Amino acid sequence: MKKTTSLLITLFFFTSCFAKVAHHPDTVSVGVYINSVHDINFRDKQYTINLWLWLKYKKAEFDFSKYLEVPMAKTVDKSFYNMDTLKDGRIYMLMKLQCLMKDSWQIHNFPFDRQTINFTIENSQYDSNDLLFVEDTLGKHYSQWTTSGWNIIPDSFKISTMVSKYETSFGDPDLQQPHSEFSTYKVQLGLERKSWGLFLKLFLGMYISFLLSFLCFFIHNESAEARFSLSVGSLFAVIGNKYVIDSSLPESSSFTLVDTLHSLTLFFVFTVVACSVYSLKLIKTNKLEQANRFDSMAARTLVSIYIILNVWFIYNAYYPQSI
Repeated sequence: MKKTTSLLITLFFFTSCFAKVAHHPDTVSVGVYINSVHDINFRDKQYTINLWLWLKYKKAEFDFSKYLEVPMAKTVDKSFYNMDTLKDGRIYMLMKLQCLMKDSWQIHNFPFDRQTINFTIENSQYDSNDLLFVEDTLGKHYSQWTTSGWNIIPDSFKISTMVSKYETSFGDPDLQQPHSEFSTYKVQLGLERKSWGLFLKLFLGMYISFLLSFLCFFIHNESAEARFSLSVGSLFAVIGNKYVIDSSLPESSSFTLVDTLHSLTLFFVFTVVACSVYSLKLIKTNKLEQANRFDSMAARTLVSIYIILNVWFIYNAYYPQSI
């Protein structure tokens, strides 16, 4: 009796192990071709991607026309899809998607920023025990007209598959622990902005404001009111320029290039005002010649330091790897 019981237990053990080993998840071959990335919105942290997606799989119940999940999408519009059966019996599904995606942007070096766009898909009904994605890497994966106002960073396009882990059972009573795993297909595309035109458009007003305050050094010392009016007006112009740029960017706790250049300009405009006050003090003590020499020296020194610091910060933003 004991031998029979032991034999049954052993048989049950090996049968269970064999059943676990014998179960293999089905593979789904996935390919993608990106037509365009547009409507990049920094303020709302979103962009729109237009692409073709194709999948090849055996089990009809996977039905990606119903169960396709784009985790980071706000909206997914399937404008077209076609399904066919291949010679090897697999299902071939081709669909065209337009997705409004949410993403986080790196604005530290704006407008000389580089961004990485991520697009991922999952099957909302079948986890990694039933389904695993594999990459279809044949051919090109994006159009040469993918973006407008941006350049695609060479060798930045990457396709990968992975298993995403969720610490929840999604309410499934058959799962003993709050843990789920789903196969994920991920596309990454690096973009760099065509930045110099935008930089001049954004910061030209700031630099003109600084130059206006710099002109104070060439106004005769007797016209103190004109000197101070020009400097104070420049201060407000720089502050207004910063608010205009900030209104188009998401809030950031870090000190960005925009903050650095505006703070630098505000400091130098304030320094011009301080120099004018000191020069006026010299005039009040009948030291006109000394005041003129001070204005000349201050003008050359301030503009030289200002230009050098601007070039340094802009260079480090444009070539971040050199920092």
